[in-house]
Amino acid sequence: MGPVIRLLRPEQWLKNFFIFAPLIFSKHLFQASYLGLAVEAFVVFSLLSSTVYIFNDIADRELDKLHPTKRNRPIAAGTVSISRAVGVAIVLLLVIAALLTFQNLRFLFIAGLYLVMNLAYSFFLKRIILVDVFVVAAGFMLRVLAGAFAIDVQVSEWLVLCTLFVSLFLSISKRRGELLLVKNSAHFGGRAVLREYDVEFLDQMMTIAASGMAISYALYTVAERTISVFGTSSLIFTTVFVLFGIFRYLHLMRSRKTDDNPTHMLTTDLVTILNVAAWFVSCVSIIYFSDIKHWLGMQ
Repeated sequence: MGPVIRLLRPEQWLKNFFIFAPLIFSKHLFQASYLGLAVEAFVVFSLLSSTVYIFNDIADRELDKLHPTKRNRPIAAGTVSISRAVGVAIVLLLVIAALLTFQNLRFLFIAGLYLVMNLAYSFFLKRIILVDVFVVAAGFMLRVLAGAFAIDVQVSEWLVLCTLFVSLFLSISKRRGELLLVKNSAHFGGRAVLREYDVEFLDQMMTIAASGMAISYALYTVAERTISVFGTSSLIFTTVFVLFGIFRYLHLMRSRKTDDNPTHMLTTDLVTILNVAAWFVSCVSIIYFSDIKHWLGMQ
C-alpha cells in the first residue's frame, strides 16, 4: 500500500485547508453542525485532488522519469502500474460520489468544476503561459467557495480576492523553482511552458501578487462588513503576520534556490509554521472574543 499512498500525495491535502476559511470567518468554527459539513467538504476535495494527481502523473510519466525528484513518483518509478492507478482513481471517484449525496447543488457544481478544470490543466492548460498559473490560483478560489457553499454562508469578496493573490504568489513561485531546477540540471529539460518564462519576469509577477495579497487582506480586515460582523477593527493587527509570512517565504525561496514545491517549503520551516500558528490563534481570539469571554464566565 505504500506506493498507492504516495500516489495519492496526502501531503498536498494541506492546500484544502482553504476550505475552512469561510467557516472561521463566518463565526461558526465551534458549531458542530457547521464543522461537520466543512470537514466533509475537506475530505471530498482531498480525494478529488488525489484523483487529479493520479491522472496528472499518468500524463506526465515520461517527463517525470527525467525529473531529479519526480522520477520517484510511483507511476514514473514503475512501482504502480497505469492500470492499477486508474483503478484507484475509479474507487476514489465512487467514494466522492457517495459523499456528494450529502452536499447541496452549489457545492456539487464547484466540485465538478474543480475536477474538470484540473483535468484540463493536467492534459492541456499547463502548457499555456500564464494560463497555467491562473488555473492553479482558480483552484484555491474554488476551495474557498466550496467551503462557503458547504456550510451555506456568504463569503466576503475581499477574502476571495486575497485567496487569488495568495494562490498566484505560490503558483508563480513554483514556476520559478522549476525554472531554476531546469537551469541547474544537465539531464532535465522541464515542461515546455518553462521556455516562455524567465526569472526576472516571474520575480516581477511575484512582487505584484505579494503586494495584492497584503493590500487585499488589510482592506478585508477594515472593511465595513468585516467590522460589523466581528464587532471590532482589531483584525487589522493580524496583518503583521501576513507581511512577515510573505517576507519569510521570499527569503526561503531565494536561499533554497531550486525548491519547486511550495508546500514542502512552507511545512519544513519552523519559523513559518510558528508564524501561521500565531496568525491563526490571533484571528480566532479576535473573531471569537465575545464567545471566549462567555465560555470563561467573564460575562
